[in-house]
Amino acid sequence: MIKMFCIMRVSKGGIFILLLLYISIIILGCKQNKNLDLPAINTGLTPYEIKYPNYIPIINMPSDNPLSFEGVALGRKLYYDPILSNNGKSCSSCHEKATAFTTFAANAIPHINEAWNNVFLWRGGIEGTLEDAMYFEVNEFFATDISKLNSDAEYKMLFKNVYNIEEISQTDIAKALAQYLRSLVSLNSTFDQYLQKKTMLTASELNGLYIFNSEKGECFHCHSLGLFQDNSFHNIGIDSIFEGVNMGRFMVTADLADMGKFKTPTLRNVALTAPYMHDGRFQTLEQVVEQYNSGVKKSSTLDPIMAKPSFEHGLQLTPQEKIDLISFLHSLTDTSFINNANH
Repeated sequence: MIKMFCIMRVSKGGIFILLLLYISIIILGCKQNKNLDLPAINTGLTPYEIKYPNYIPIINMPSDNPLSFEGVALGRKLYYDPILSNNGKSCSSCHEKATAFTTFAANAIPHINEAWNNVFLWRGGIEGTLEDAMYFEVNEFFATDISKLNSDAEYKMLFKNVYNIEEISQTDIAKALAQYLRSLVSLNSTFDQYLQKKTMLTASELNGLYIFNSEKGECFHCHSLGLFQDNSFHNIGIDSIFEGVNMGRFMVTADLADMGKFKTPTLRNVALTAPYMHDGRFQTLEQVVEQYNSGVKKSSTLDPIMAKPSFEHGLQLTPQEKIDLISFLHSLTDTSFINNANH
């Protein structure tokens, strides 16, 4: 009896010890498996918020590429790095900060407030998200050699941190570039400060605003106050015969109704983004204003605004009114944007 009792005590103690060992093994195993699932680098990313006034439309942000400071920084690094191309060029080669992210030579559409766009390039050859636009740049425009990035230890680490991936793809690069472009927000011009009651416009700028935002100038129809663009396409009468690149959106849609139409560029920082029009034919804002004032050419696809009877002989602005309109356009320059060290 005593002997059996002792055996029972030992058996229960042994079972208890074995149970503890078993639980310990499970816990350790879970920790090991959990560690295997976690990336080697901390992914505690810092959310990046785009701030904009209430007269600007809401941004439609993609759920699969949330903005973070780390993602924006990675996109910026790529933007300035010739590693994306095979000829020593980078995104910044055609989009220089000093000229509001365009260049005189390339006449590229400025990278300003692209977060609000859903069509891209002068003819709208890309529709969708910024990720779609950047995928085109990586896959077709640059034809990026992905092996170069996958052989770069720093890029491997950065992409691992932001996107939790082992191999970098064109899609991942497009996502990072899209994050950076969304951060290029220009909404702090003199005109914005005027709208926010932080400053006053000059008499000339105010008269220019009136001309711009009334039937006197007709500008607001396509360049609506706020973003100063409409994400659409128009034939503004710079040609009446359309050949080659001047066929515009027709080259994308093959629709004759799109002949001679081009994307409306934003007028924010327009004083910095010469030359003007899709082919850079105008070197100054004075030439652009004069085009609307007296140079509109008729065609079957001319924008209805310019086909109105009141537009038959152009805007017919006086010399002072042209000066005032250009003064207002200069008030759209955002010096804090081009001087931002983070850009």
